[in-house]
Amino acid sequence: MERKITDSKELAWKIRRDAIEMTHLSNGSHIASILSLADIIAVLYAKIMRYDPKNPQLEERDRIILSKGHAGAAIYAALAEEGFFDTEELKTHYANGSRLSGHVSHKNVPGVEFSTGSLGHGLSVGAGMAFAAKLDNKKHKVYVVLGDGECDEGSIWECALFANQYKLDNLVAIIDSNKMQSMDYCENTIALEPFAEKWKTFGWNVKEVDGHNHEELEKALLEENTMSKPTVIIANTIKGKGISFMENNIVWHYRAPQGEDYEKAVKELEEARK
Repeated sequence: MERKITDSKELAWKIRRDAIEMTHLSNGSHIASILSLADIIAVLYAKIMRYDPKNPQLEERDRIILSKGHAGAAIYAALAEEGFFDTEELKTHYANGSRLSGHVSHKNVPGVEFSTGSLGHGLSVGAGMAFAAKLDNKKHKVYVVLGDGECDEGSIWECALFANQYKLDNLVAIIDSNKMQSMDYCENTIALEPFAEKWKTFGWNVKEVDGHNHEELEKALLEENTMSKPTVIIANTIKGKGISFMENNIVWHYRAPQGEDYEKAVKELEEARK
């Protein structure tokens, strides 16, 4: 499939730069969550998924669901940079009347498969899509990106049982494991460890990677699944990755970059690109 950007690192940089601008203009939230998964989204769009920006409903396209919908600016940025719509529209993010809502929405937005925001729903919807594809003998894959804190939800584990039961080897869950949720650490909310072992016990093919290492992500995503099992990739990440004062700083879950913070963030990104 034709892509505008095939360099995943270039796309990741653009997602981060676009997201800083989008949340700055809108005074919107969740910039740290967006920065956390920018590399995951970039590798999927630049290297892995089959899609056609000129034909968003292409039948054989791979599907992606961002279950942690509050990081939706990353999806919007990737779609715009890959040609689904004009990048100028990103400036309307979160504005009244804009189709680019804060939590990712599929309403009139080409390339978005499903509206998300209520955590825990995306994986089940993805499993349903994967199951339907199996029944119809379709070859596309379904990718679901979710957060580690989101895995507190019981619906995640119900879906994990379902996906194993029906051998959904066309389903890939990628967990943005930044160890934080809302205004605290995951371990202080509901501890997830031993996290990988839980997924293995539920019958999934489990991989663990550095979620900012594009080569590791690409290798894990391209590796052929011969196990007749759904796959989960635990991508260890840093919340706020790419902006030094946002990294692992819990306040940036909700804070928007303004004033001196905005200027510092832009400067750091520009220097990182040189």
